[in-house]
Amino acid sequence: MIGLMILLVYVAVFVASFFLVRFLVRRTTTDFTARKTVTFGDESAVVSDRFASAISVITIFLIWGSFTGSAWIPKFLHAPAPFVGDTSFTYTLEAPDGTRDDATVYVRVTGYGQELINPEVDPGDGFAKNDGVAVGASRTATILFDANDAVTRKDGAKVVAIDGAAIEEGTSLSTSTGRFALTDKGAISFTPPRGLQMEPIWLPAPEAVASRLVEIAKDGYRGSSLWQHLGYSLLRVVAGFLFGAILGIPLGYAMGLSNWFRGWFEPIVEFMRPVPPLALIPLVIIWFGIGETGKIILLFLASLWIMAIAARAGVSGVNITKVHAAYSLGASKLQILRHVIVPNSLPEIFTGARVAMGVCWGTVVAAELVAASEGAGMMIMVASKFQLTDIVLMGIILIGLIGFGIDILMRRAERWLVPWKGRS
Repeated sequence: MIGLMILLVYVAVFVASFFLVRFLVRRTTTDFTARKTVTFGDESAVVSDRFASAISVITIFLIWGSFTGSAWIPKFLHAPAPFVGDTSFTYTLEAPDGTRDDATVYVRVTGYGQELINPEVDPGDGFAKNDGVAVGASRTATILFDANDAVTRKDGAKVVAIDGAAIEEGTSLSTSTGRFALTDKGAISFTPPRGLQMEPIWLPAPEAVASRLVEIAKDGYRGSSLWQHLGYSLLRVVAGFLFGAILGIPLGYAMGLSNWFRGWFEPIVEFMRPVPPLALIPLVIIWFGIGETGKIILLFLASLWIMAIAARAGVSGVNITKVHAAYSLGASKLQILRHVIVPNSLPEIFTGARVAMGVCWGTVVAAELVAASEGAGMMIMVASKFQLTDIVLMGIILIGLIGFGIDILMRRAERWLVPWKGRS
């Protein structure tokens, strides 16, 4: 439910921002010369709108902070928090002889991570006695209401109403106090109002993640500094990607230029392409052990098929008229490969390289599960075993930022090395 609401909020902000920016652009634009050029459908004319990117990042941060009660954003933007404080409800107990008596349960709802201390209450008169219980925010507590009653469930007594509303086993009841249900043994199951904010164990606030980042950057994690963990992961990813590119690109060229090579290798490439790298971990362990070699080979296999297919697609996409023109000018096959096929296939290869690098970053977490003592993936997986969600989220964000930075560098390299992209 909360996830759906977060998605709807993001979509609403996206739509509102889109129409607002378009409205402002139309009102402030005075130079209409550019509108005379037809750019719709021209991929080379489409560039990232930095303003839209900024709004998107800010929106994600605000939604994150809103649904975690972050101190970094104004309180009026916070989603409704779970109830914390003292509350009470009254239950009606029916004895086997049909007589009824009311008792009050005083509930102390504590905040996340706080100690549960039952409030002290006066049991009162009658065969149904008052109780005091403590429950954590957003948690469900099973209340054994008859622990001090004169007539218990073992005697045949049962709860028939809560705050005057009838209830029976197998049904639930929601009031302003919270949600109630009766277990199959007649105990009261009580959940205080949950609100819309998420528990820190599921999603910590931004400041908690930032605090953990500062702590690990200063003190390290499991005997290694943060930079050592990230450095090992980056080294493995780059090594695996480079080996995959060194073998995959020539293989793709051979498949794109030779019927024999294509027929020989296409079944292998097309068979291995949909196989997720994670499925290869058991074989990699058996064949290459649990050392660095196995991790790099797993990343190598993750990038190999992507680079081969990208190179093959680049060769297949070369405009045949350029090849014919080169032949008519007396070019040899080697010259055609060097001056026609390679330059025109580079855009596809760079696109494949960006995809392969992303897949390698996604695979490094699994690769570092194999007896790794350093690495961002190892840090994430160890933290997850102890439910340290702030460390898990910190590692994910760092991997994403590093991957994004590498992608930016590759795009800039592509613009520098392949300036003719989209200008054929």
